[in-house]
Amino acid sequence: MMKGYTISRLKLQGKIGSHRCTVFAMSTAAAVIYSTLGLVKFFTYRTGIYDLVIFDQAIRGYSRFTVPGSYVKDQWNQLGEAVSILGDHFSPILATLAPLYWIYDGPQTLIVAQAVLFAAAAPFLWVFTYRKFGRGCAYFVSMAYLLSWPIAEAVAFHFHEYAFMPVLTAVLFERMQAAKPWHVVVVTLLILLVKEDIGFFVMGLGLALLWKREWRWMGVSFIGLGPVAVWATSQVLIPAFGGASDRYWYYSELGGSPKAAVIHMLTDPMNALELLFTPSAKVATLVLLLAPLLFLSLASPYFFAPMMLLLERMLASDQPGWWDTHYHYNSAIIVALLCAAVDGAERLIRCASQRMPQLGGKRRLGLIWGAASFSCTLAFVPFFALGNLLSPSWYQKTERDHAADAAIALVPDGILVEAANQLGPNLSSRTKVVIWREMPRRAPWVIADIHSPQPMFPSLKEQWEDIENLQRNGYRILFWREGYVVLHRD
Repeated sequence: MMKGYTISRLKLQGKIGSHRCTVFAMSTAAAVIYSTLGLVKFFTYRTGIYDLVIFDQAIRGYSRFTVPGSYVKDQWNQLGEAVSILGDHFSPILATLAPLYWIYDGPQTLIVAQAVLFAAAAPFLWVFTYRKFGRGCAYFVSMAYLLSWPIAEAVAFHFHEYAFMPVLTAVLFERMQAAKPWHVVVVTLLILLVKEDIGFFVMGLGLALLWKREWRWMGVSFIGLGPVAVWATSQVLIPAFGGASDRYWYYSELGGSPKAAVIHMLTDPMNALELLFTPSAKVATLVLLLAPLLFLSLASPYFFAPMMLLLERMLASDQPGWWDTHYHYNSAIIVALLCAAVDGAERLIRCASQRMPQLGGKRRLGLIWGAASFSCTLAFVPFFALGNLLSPSWYQKTERDHAADAAIALVPDGILVEAANQLGPNLSSRTKVVIWREMPRRAPWVIADIHSPQPMFPSLKEQWEDIENLQRNGYRILFWREGYVVLHRD
């Protein structure tokens, strides 16, 4: 029996190996497309200090064996000093990118690295699906992932630590499917290094594993490990690096602390349920996540893993960015949703085939579902970030972009500079960048923008007033063109 299992496994590996080049080519093409999207945005001044410069400064610190700090964080109180980002989010996995800065030191490195990390999930997702439904469905599901709007929006958001989540999640599910428990443990520990809230994901995975008899011991362990990891990172490690344990507490409608929120949800569950789907933007995001998968993620216990991160976001009452389709948040769960959909499709097809054999074989039905899912995903492409690549005008620099080139060329290397949000990334590799804002102390160099709204000013009027205030305090205007203003004080 063991010999037969080994032969069967070798045959499966041989079939997977025959598609290795095609899957690699598909992933490489995706990495090139993602890099193009990110780099075009960088060179046409459509990225931002939040969060590209913050991560660039921190990983530069790792690469130089110093504090993984950012000059942007707490610049109000500590202007010109690098503050450890581990006191903001606990993401030590970012240190693995430091060697890339020995090759090229700049934000462009992060843009390309994120593109490669996102694309690297596809081969593992392909294998996971191939074992269930064969090659046709595997290709459709992999392409659906690579073209999915959560990945497109994350690529468009410059860089974030969630860049590691898709590939680690894909490896995690593939290793579970291959019945390699210790591999699963190692990958799970790596996932916990991505961000302090990933413990919720691990807890949800533990709940899913309770449905598998041979994995229940691990499921129970993960159910305990997840909350402990969230508590240890947010309440102990982040404060140890100078941060606040309640820095990202956005749940005022549930209470002022985790304990108060839990009590509120237990005593008034209907209010919590209403909060979960209010406002309607939350419902729209949930539908857009599940509809391309034909809602089959809901048919699998694997859904518990992404569900926990969704609950974390949708129960927040004070942070609209968490509910939306933009930014990077949904990239953390898209692979888990796809794996749950593959598993859910198999469960439903197996059940339907037993009752109605005339429907056809498992692989045929899986191929139909995979094609339908890919078609839905493809239909969404023009409405999200990848759709920009289809417009020739999107690649062209404007007169304002040329003015930005001239403005940043005036800034010398190695100095501290306040920069308009979209200009900061293009200065980050050679200066100490902070964001342009009113502060008790000011940087000697300021590059302002009086034509486009800036995140630290309530209106364009206040932006004008700040330039006038700087002039009254000894700053000289060295450059003024297309709304960009360069000021300097000796």
